[in-house]
Amino acid sequence: MDGKEHYDRALAIYDPADHGPLTTRSGRDVGVTLLSYRSNCVWQVGYPTASRNDAERAIKNARETGHPTTLMYALGRAASSYILCGDYAAAHAQVEELVALADERGALYWKAFGTAVQGRLFALTGNASDAVRAITTGITSLRSTGASLYEPMFLWHLAIAYAELGQLDDARRCIDDTMDKVERSKEKWCEAEVQRIAGEIALKSPRDTEKAEKYFEHALSIARAQQAKSWELRAAMSMTRLWRSQGKPHQARELLASVYGWFTEGFDTLDLKEAKALLDELAT
Repeated sequence: MDGKEHYDRALAIYDPADHGPLTTRSGRDVGVTLLSYRSNCVWQVGYPTASRNDAERAIKNARETGHPTTLMYALGRAASSYILCGDYAAAHAQVEELVALADERGALYWKAFGTAVQGRLFALTGNASDAVRAITTGITSLRSTGASLYEPMFLWHLAIAYAELGQLDDARRCIDDTMDKVERSKEKWCEAEVQRIAGEIALKSPRDTEKAEKYFEHALSIARAQQAKSWELRAAMSMTRLWRSQGKPHQARELLASVYGWFTEGFDTLDLKEAKALLDELAT
């Protein structure tokens, strides 16, 4: 929650008249940047509706600046926020606009970023082959610009795609690479989710439930330490499904109910709807 408080304070002192001119020096509007970052932050700490609201406001404000780089930034960040909320149609619309604008402006970084984000969407919507193509192309292009930030985010989706294709050696190699990059880049914001995905891959053939449970436990521990309630919910759902398959429905429901019961908004978003459906199944 400390991160959100800092974004709130920064936005409170942001003055478009005073700080707007900095856009030409920093490359993007400071207010839009703050909203975009807070969008990701508030999703992680358990407020999906607030996350979408910040993303929408960032895009609106970016359009009003008339500054193409600010708009590309807002579109890219908003697409990621919508993906986290499970609104893949909205994410697709943002990334399509981003790639078109990047092509028009000759913005190599944003074209590469948009391509990789398209790969994330492919991975999450059952199009694993296209996901592998788009993510590997996007990462290669990003590296050619000297960029490495957010690479773990793309790599864990690449691991998901490989697992869906049954290429489990590639999936395990990829998730190991993701964990290594998280350590080296210190992008700890996604560490809980990376651990959870590693657990899901461990459950693929050959099924290793002991290893998977350790990954899920680690994901829960990290999410709790970071107060990252949305990552905690995902980890709790993964552990719940595992425990249910092991004949421990009461323990499974108790875990998930304790996390789900914390939330106060965002009940129309994908993770919370899936959690509610899982709780209902365990109640029967």
